[in-house]
Amino acid sequence: MTSVKQVQITFDCAEPERVARFWCEVLGYVVPPPPEGFADWDEFNRSLPLEQQDSAFACVDPTGAGPRLFFQRVPEGKVAKNRVHLDVRAGTGLVGEERLTTLEAECARLVALGATRLYLLPADGVEESCIAMQDVEGNEFCLD
Repeated sequence: MTSVKQVQITFDCAEPERVARFWCEVLGYVVPPPPEGFADWDEFNRSLPLEQQDSAFACVDPTGAGPRLFFQRVPEGKVAKNRVHLDVRAGTGLVGEERLTTLEAECARLVALGATRLYLLPADGVEESCIAMQDVEGNEFCLD
């Protein structure tokens, strides 16, 4: 039996490049280089048939450690809670007020990028605090 060595996380969305660029800023990811023979992604995009233009975008961890994120345009909008979400680990190892201060600062940064703060899940004696948020198209994620 073979084992999986890498995963890609795929987002269905209306505006792939916009959502990808949001997540690049959140995670410190970068846009990979365009395919061979193209000066940039705009040139590549213009080379596609009209119905395929602006239909996908990706971003990658510049260190190669994290998974590739792929964003694909779909015709339907988001109508319910997504069943898979990312946990953005901004407060790993921190507890109490130090954790809350760190999470609130990162929350403010992400809101400035276009995210929406939903609510704080306060520490309960078992789990530490986290903040539920939405990205620029309403996909939920946790600031953890």
